[in-house]
Amino acid sequence: MSLADLNAFPGYQPDWSNLNVIQRNAVPPRAQFYNYPSEEAALTFAKSEADYASLNGDWKFHYDESPFTAPSWDSADPTTWESIEVPGHWQRQGYGRPHYTNIHYPFPVSPPNVSYMNPTGSYWREFEVPEAWDGQQIYLRYEGVDSAFTVYVNGEDVGYSQGARNPAEFDITKYLKPGQNNSLGTRVYQWSDGSYLEDQDQWWLSGIFRDVYLTPFANTSIADFQVLTDVADDFKSAGLKFNISTMTGHGPVKVKLLSPDGNVLGTYEGSSAGDVSMEVSGEDFHLWSAESPTLYTAILSAGDQYISQKVGFTRIEMKGPNMLVNGQPIIIYGVNRHEHNAHSGRTVPYEAMRADLIKMKQSNINTIRVAHQPHHPDFWDVADELGFYLIGEADLECHGFNDINDTDYGAAQWTSNNTDWEAAYLDRAEQLVDRYRNHPSVIIWSLGNECYYGQNHATMYDWIKKTDPSRLIHYEPDQNATSTDMYSDMYPLLDDMDEQIKEQPDKFYMLCEFAHAMGNGPGGLLEYIRKFRTEPLIQGGLIWEWNNHGLLTEKNGTEYYGYGGDFGDYPNDGPFLMDGMTSADHSSTPALVEYAFHIQPVEAKLSNDSTQMMVRNWYDFLDLSHLQASYYLVRDGNVSAPTDIDVSAAAGETATLPLPVNRNQLDTEAWLTVEFALKEDTSWASAGHVVAWNQLYLEGPMAGHHNNKMHHDSWAMAGGQSEANVTQHDNFLNVSSGGSTFSFDMVRGNVTWSANGVDMFHRGPELYFYRAMTQNDNGESGDALDWEPAWVHSMRPQVRDVFWKDTGDALEIRYNVRVAPAVLEWGAEADLTYTIPHGQEALNIHAQGGFVGNNTPEVIPRIGLLTVLNRDLDEVTWFGRGPGENYPDSKSSQRFGEYQASVSELWTYYDYPQENGARGDVRRVQFAHPEAGVSLEARMDGEPFSFTAKHYSDYDLDDAGHPYELSELDMTFMNLDYDSHGLGSATVGPRPFGPYKCYTRPFEFTFQLRLT
Repeated sequence: MSLADLNAFPGYQPDWSNLNVIQRNAVPPRAQFYNYPSEEAALTFAKSEADYASLNGDWKFHYDESPFTAPSWDSADPTTWESIEVPGHWQRQGYGRPHYTNIHYPFPVSPPNVSYMNPTGSYWREFEVPEAWDGQQIYLRYEGVDSAFTVYVNGEDVGYSQGARNPAEFDITKYLKPGQNNSLGTRVYQWSDGSYLEDQDQWWLSGIFRDVYLTPFANTSIADFQVLTDVADDFKSAGLKFNISTMTGHGPVKVKLLSPDGNVLGTYEGSSAGDVSMEVSGEDFHLWSAESPTLYTAILSAGDQYISQKVGFTRIEMKGPNMLVNGQPIIIYGVNRHEHNAHSGRTVPYEAMRADLIKMKQSNINTIRVAHQPHHPDFWDVADELGFYLIGEADLECHGFNDINDTDYGAAQWTSNNTDWEAAYLDRAEQLVDRYRNHPSVIIWSLGNECYYGQNHATMYDWIKKTDPSRLIHYEPDQNATSTDMYSDMYPLLDDMDEQIKEQPDKFYMLCEFAHAMGNGPGGLLEYIRKFRTEPLIQGGLIWEWNNHGLLTEKNGTEYYGYGGDFGDYPNDGPFLMDGMTSADHSSTPALVEYAFHIQPVEAKLSNDSTQMMVRNWYDFLDLSHLQASYYLVRDGNVSAPTDIDVSAAAGETATLPLPVNRNQLDTEAWLTVEFALKEDTSWASAGHVVAWNQLYLEGPMAGHHNNKMHHDSWAMAGGQSEANVTQHDNFLNVSSGGSTFSFDMVRGNVTWSANGVDMFHRGPELYFYRAMTQNDNGESGDALDWEPAWVHSMRPQVRDVFWKDTGDALEIRYNVRVAPAVLEWGAEADLTYTIPHGQEALNIHAQGGFVGNNTPEVIPRIGLLTVLNRDLDEVTWFGRGPGENYPDSKSSQRFGEYQASVSELWTYYDYPQENGARGDVRRVQFAHPEAGVSLEARMDGEPFSFTAKHYSDYDLDDAGHPYELSELDMTFMNLDYDSHGLGSATVGPRPFGPYKCYTRPFEFTFQLRLT
């Protein structure tokens, strides 16, 4: 029997598992535009005014485990199916489950083959073609379908497309029934051979997730066009060319160019398509940049078709090793942005997208890496308008091959260095460049992300350079910059950056990802931005990433933001996608506030001799005339009224001004706060928005060190009018002083304090060295790698000896303690001396000690005191950095001042619970019980300190994977820290840098508590 005599299933190779089929019958990619019936309609730029028939809304839907079990279009009755919303993912509408992996492919790896058990969604709806479109070609456009799909009109197979985040368009004219209802079927496959190229660090979600619509094209219509600008060497004029193609290849076309104010600058009318050239110069000419995004309007028309296109004049080039924009070597202050919405996944409403970009602009971000695939077409328009540089990235990542081959070379052989995949790679370059090249915001094209490096990338590079030589090309895995115009890197150490520009100085260096913004972090931004601003070859970087990818879900009626594993998905990478500078609800995290500060475009600081103020303009193009500068003075208990000042500095220049206050008249430490605010409204912020600010530390000749030392010396040891009453009962030493009663447990080391019938605290103050872990602590290179095997989390105090004596002025109780972990023999040994001044309601705690024993870790989370307070001591006032949380390597964005909050308000919300809420550089903190009229104030002798106060223990935070798993306790855990460890970004980056580490070295400090 021959093979020809055998029956076979399925008897053909499905498009979705066929490397030779990328699209079938799809229209080639073109520039994004809408057709309008008139010039007036085109000038609105509104879809509602366009020849545009949206097919969004309710569709009928049928879900199956395989394409082969999906209903036949010939026999099915889709009217009986369930309804589903388009655009949207079916996993967010009750079918299948969201699945998160960072690197791993969630399906068996056998490229280009895909399992026949391939979840499939069949979509169906009816539509009518507007009568006004009779006689024209009707195009059906899908802006995004994940992962691949086949289109059916009136039951006939129209075509197929894959490339999940790229649009696809079909000419359906011949399939339509004029004057009748038409049916549209779309069969969507969760997996395709294209899925091997879409292994990005995000949710695997399926379905028609972007807009679907119809648009007409007459035979005379413009089919595509390219905008080309040629800025003169003196940057005072530019040539403008439109490369236009029509549906038939010929026919009359018109072009009109309007100034930003709407004035006509030039017109063209010709009898055939091709190149249309104009020139703009003189007062009419303005460059486009992220700082000044000046846009012109072009109206292209052919017959009754009108197209509006925003035009920006910009010039991107290499000069020597550096990238120049409009003749200037810019610094990229960027962020990586995935498309994500907590409710709808990659279906992101326009308003939400625009709000994100406005928040970025208000946070001084100037560049967005369109990670790791092209975003919705509207996104690019908004970037042009608001002013962002874009790194447009191809929808290409195959990181999962690293699970199979642990070398980049081996992993590249699967697809990147395999010529069988060349067409698939090239298609993704074409889809990116041909659709979005008319946007002035695009300065760099990226060949993809974490797809190793192979000859297919070289093919992409060559095609892009030929098609669009006006932009640079990026690809981080190409470490030798063979097919890129720059060296790119992810999460380097500072020393590695220095080594890079030393060893490879021929092209500039950019960090396409740095400062992983996972949870509470990143720390160390100051050091990175300093590198960007002092090393000409380092032209900036982009933080990973913008938004936590939590998906809203619920458990037992409680809503929360889910991550990998919360939906039964396996394998998964847990909360690794909760790594944004905005939370899942798109609210700002402390990371964004800190980043905004470090990249602000104006910087004020004291001169080296502290006699003048230096104002540096970090803008690349703008002077400071659009900003109003002002200052005010902050001292403990006093804030002066703001006063305007005049500051003038050209882009890149520094102005020197006399100090606006007389330092010689200061008798206490003070901070000169200088602000720079918008004078006028912009498209992204109102007048008065503070673009930049600094606080300059001033210490007058009469001021003591931090000044707080002399204050609390005066109250800590004054008195001595009456001796304390001391009694011993078993292992308790009881002390009465003034209206306070103290009890010292000489076995457990516990101390309690009651005053005026109020229990001030239930436990402590005791030596304490632990904090709840952050996600960076627990990262792949985090400090928890040392702390866990050292059992730091299990450290507990042990009392060795207790001594007490009356010194005449005070009672001293000295504990000799060892604070040590289980299992191991290392620990901290210290004398902890409690001093109660006679006649005062005060307690001073002096700690002196060090770390001993084998296996002592080099660093430790904190060194300080833990006290468990009465929960009613709830109103907190402090003078120090605030109002938000801050840590040693992430504190610059918080201003010195006096702040008030409840203990609950000190809490910083994170989608994944972890250490939070510290306030640093504190001079004093007070916890008040308003009903009892009593408060507890704390200071540290001679030095600033940090504190936290929570209604949870550190171990509660460690145990919780979601906020709903936390329950507030009827007490407050107050930490007063002499030293604390920084945050770093060790989920995939460095640990805290040296100055921000809390070393296990000898310590000595005194905290002073008193009732007020």
